[in-house]
Amino acid sequence: MNWWEAGFDVLGHKVLWTDLAGNAGALATVWLAYKRTIWTWPVQLAGTILLFIASVGAHVTGNALKQVLFAVLAVYGWVRWTRGMRDGAPLAVRPATSRERLVLLGAMVAGTLAVAGVFTLFPSLSWNPLPDAYIFVGSAVATFAQSRALTDFWLIWVAVDLVGVPLAFSSGLYVSGAVYAVFFVMVMIGYRGWRREHRRTVEAAEAVRA
Repeated sequence: MNWWEAGFDVLGHKVLWTDLAGNAGALATVWLAYKRTIWTWPVQLAGTILLFIASVGAHVTGNALKQVLFAVLAVYGWVRWTRGMRDGAPLAVRPATSRERLVLLGAMVAGTLAVAGVFTLFPSLSWNPLPDAYIFVGSAVATFAQSRALTDFWLIWVAVDLVGVPLAFSSGLYVSGAVYAVFFVMVMIGYRGWRREHRRTVEAAEAVRA
């Protein structure tokens, strides 16, 4: 048995150590993002590497490809947040504009259809093209919005989780499925926290102008 296939049994189901460790990193990433700390990105990068290994071992190609994209976006987000927190300044968060929301929604719809088409043409990439494509593209859009410090990224994650939970369980990634379920609660807390922080920033700016 290869080291990436190592794990333990829970109620007759095998839990991969890579899946467990990667999802622990993913949960930590959500909490760190809520706190708006730069550690969000190196932790997310490490988690994506572990989840990539777990997905390859479980032959979930769509999820594995998602992790590759996550790694690239994690580096991008790391750079963006570093610039936004220069000289010790707190990260400024804001809601997306109407135009940005249309772009994000359009990217999700068009990207999902395009990737699902690729998965359909090459069946070895995914046994369930449409939901795999939706999670792949939705996760990318959410992470991109996170890198831009848009409060809307939390809501995009909710939409992704609604599909990710059942797909993870059906793929045998039981830890991932359970973590996706926990994500929902954490994401709602994060969204409320970022919205509250944005309101404080707006109120402080209005007080200075008054």
